[in-house]
Amino acid sequence: MTDFLTQERILELLSTYGLRIVGALLIFFIGRKVALWLSKMFVKIVGKTSLDETTASFLSSAIYMILLLIVVLAALSNLGVETTSFVALLGAMGLAIGMALRDSFSSIGAGLLLVFFKPFKVKDLIDLSGVLGTVEAINIFSTVLKTTDNKQIIIPNSKVVTDNIINYSAKKLRRVDLVFGIGYEDDLLKAKKVLGDIISSYAKILKEPEPLIAVLALSQSSVDFTVRVWVKTDDYWDVYFYLNENVKLRFDEEKISIPYPQLTVSKKP
Repeated sequence: MTDFLTQERILELLSTYGLRIVGALLIFFIGRKVALWLSKMFVKIVGKTSLDETTASFLSSAIYMILLLIVVLAALSNLGVETTSFVALLGAMGLAIGMALRDSFSSIGAGLLLVFFKPFKVKDLIDLSGVLGTVEAINIFSTVLKTTDNKQIIIPNSKVVTDNIINYSAKKLRRVDLVFGIGYEDDLLKAKKVLGDIISSYAKILKEPEPLIAVLALSQSSVDFTVRVWVKTDDYWDVYFYLNENVKLRFDEEKISIPYPQLTVSKKP
């Protein structure tokens, strides 16, 4: 008799709440996909306007979070939960939630600061406290970087705004600084001319500002030249690698030595 009543009660509950649960789940999963689609559509639409990609990415993330909250409330309402009471409950729990999520809230505020002041934007190459990468997105809570070896780094916005930011893409021009050493027995003026020929023959090195080739130091085992050339920011690494390779090749060709540390051991008589 008890088993019969239990089964009858279960069937009653399923008939009463089963469709509501299914409906709530459908509302949540379909609503979440619609929210994601709308946020992506927003990015495509604003991409045709003057709004920059960084702001568009942040706003898209914010829109998705707001729509997702609406979907959750709609799903709860379908279950019969009084959403006004639910919102009131959230308000009563606000202090506790605020304390527990203070880092998340500070990241939201920090994200707004990043979008407003624009210390960097999407596709910029930046260094955040030793982490070098290209900005992929600035979301509500975090900034996403892609490193040069294709790793994804996610940094909370609250940390981003409190750390040093080095933006390598902020300026149109960058300077390549290199040091090359020659032996004391080598012809200094000849080496300087060879360096000048290498620089003048490469089109990606700008004529203005004028390149600098100067003796930097008379070191313990070498005469060191400093080479400073200006390039477009996008050409920085091309020029950096070109100079290192071609200086070595030309110095070998011109019989100019590149000293390296040596240890001489002599035997006492």
